[in-house]
Amino acid sequence: MPSAHDPAQTDLRRGYALGALGVVIFAMTLPMTRLAVGGSDDPQLPPAFVTAGRAAVAGLLSVLYLLAVRAPRPQRRHLPALVLSALGTVLGFPLFLSLALRQVDAMHAAVVTGVLPLATAVVAALALRQRPSAGFWACAVAGCALVLAFAAWKGSGQLVPADGWLLLAVGSAAVGYVAGARVSAVLPAPQVICWLLVGALPLTLPAMLMLWPQATVRASAWLGFAYASVFSMWLGFFAWYRGLALGGVVRVSQVQLLQPFLALLFAVPVLGETLEPLTLLFSLAVIAVVFVGRRMPVRVPAPPVRVLPGERPA
Repeated sequence: MPSAHDPAQTDLRRGYALGALGVVIFAMTLPMTRLAVGGSDDPQLPPAFVTAGRAAVAGLLSVLYLLAVRAPRPQRRHLPALVLSALGTVLGFPLFLSLALRQVDAMHAAVVTGVLPLATAVVAALALRQRPSAGFWACAVAGCALVLAFAAWKGSGQLVPADGWLLLAVGSAAVGYVAGARVSAVLPAPQVICWLLVGALPLTLPAMLMLWPQATVRASAWLGFAYASVFSMWLGFFAWYRGLALGGVVRVSQVQLLQPFLALLFAVPVLGETLEPLTLLFSLAVIAVVFVGRRMPVRVPAPPVRVLPGERPA
């Protein structure tokens, strides 16, 4: 039985805590992005501008951070994972999400993107060769089923065109999270997201300047854009990637099952959307599933033992 001071258990607890912090920050992304782009009947900032702009602003902040900590450049062997993570989290997810939020409200987007934890676990299991137990998968599927049931109750059970963008956003984020977590296992998490954003600056900064809105938009739209730039695109990943690296992608990713319900809660004061009591019941059910799932075993294959010439394997 592991002791209270077991380093593995300590890392797992820290991983969950940091992952939860990242999820709280990310949960504000949906209402804040909706605030930034507006609806189809009251458009504000263009989705393409929000995508490029939030990455460019975060990229400029990343330059200052990397210079301040004198961070060494990533090694060449880390570049494929960094590029893949950038495509998923810096470009794909924000673009697809912004396009969807022009057509649906934050609550609709929150319930559809609730399948992200399961998608992340599947990608992690395939890419990192982790082997979750049957009990873990049962909890993950149960959590996903709760989210989909909630979507059906809200009238979103049938797919609408915007759901295609949301599913693409989910796939992009899942791949990006796993790729970023792999690099975060060997590089400090803040440096990982910063190098991703700096590497994308030659694309995102010119795009932001070219797409700068000519029409007047509300101050609240710029507030949503500022949050998406500084917190959703930058500081949130400091906690999220570190949490995934400490606690394991398959386990910590399941904390994100809480994100759609937190997004619903935040949408009430930010967007004035109505929160119904049954939403809280679904939220408590998902919390219970996450609590049980975190206690299910996840087997990570041991690295192969290198045998030197003349030696026999143990």
